[in-house]
Amino acid sequence: MFLQPVYFPYDSRWKIPAREKCIQYWNDFKLPEHIREHSRLVALIAENIYHAANKTLHVPVEAVVASALLHDIGKFYCIEHGGFHNQLGASLVMQLTGNPAIAQGVMHHVFWPGEIDVDKFFLPLVLIYSDKRVKHDTIVSLETRFQDLFSRYGLNERMNGLITKSWEQAVAIQNSFNQNFGIDLNARTFDCGRMV
Repeated sequence: MFLQPVYFPYDSRWKIPAREKCIQYWNDFKLPEHIREHSRLVALIAENIYHAANKTLHVPVEAVVASALLHDIGKFYCIEHGGFHNQLGASLVMQLTGNPAIAQGVMHHVFWPGEIDVDKFFLPLVLIYSDKRVKHDTIVSLETRFQDLFSRYGLNERMNGLITKSWEQAVAIQNSFNQNFGIDLNARTFDCGRMV
């Protein structure tokens, strides 16, 4: 069972690592190139959604980008040694940056245990959605991404149920962004910034 996330207003005193610093962290944790490229694309989508929103957001775009660049910082370690990469990553990010908003995005990029309120929880929700639009190192539709997840991980009824729940949440987040920000995420390619 997941604990309900706590809303806390963004504090401008929290430090945000620049892109170059995030890349230094990738180097420090020996992230393979395919995880780096995946993270770059997740950051590209998250930043694109941020700028496409037709309202003021209460979190700086730099925090959104940093969270996206660092969301898989714990993945390579967990591939080699086991564990949950989102939990390890959130712990590392909190230690490295001292920024709880960025760490919250990393912690919850796999699944969001709270209400889908894109105004209150923009950063973690945009990170979940953006991550679900990148299959390995390619920007894809939600449908394509989840077809891949079902084929690779849907090995039993329990796993199929978890993937289905994640699919339903990703669609709900997409619909909420579309409605609240007046955008159509299905019509965006993200890699070129134009509509399809």
